[in-house]
Amino acid sequence: KAMLGSNHNIQSAGSIPSGKVHPGAIEALDNIGIDISHHKSKAIDDLEYKFIENLDFVITLCAEEVCPVIPSNAVSLHWLNEDPANDSFNEIQIKMAFEKTRNNIYQLLKKFMIDNSL
Repeated sequence: KAMLGSNHNIQSAGSIPSGKVHPGAIEALDNIGIDISHHKSKAIDDLEYKFIENLDFVITLCAEEVCPVIPSNAVSLHWLNEDPANDSFNEIQIKMAFEKTRNNIYQLLKKFMIDNSL
């Protein structure tokens, strides 16, 4: 949302949401000036039907977990990213994993914006 601006309706949903945003994600984005501390995770079923019906793109980020399927005619892109919320990681590894994921998504979004003239 910070990169594409308010002209685009961007929403996020997952296959098995916890209802909260991981503190590592909040910190990783806060470090680059993006505040997501008020966000909550939600399921695909929480998205409005009208929103799903009018999608242009669906981007999934999953690697090892269940990837959600969106019932839509939108262009589907899969950006493989390991889940940084790994219970076996210590605090430093979690911080590094969230920063890596943030940086990966940033690079993929830049390419997406160029490829789609956004």
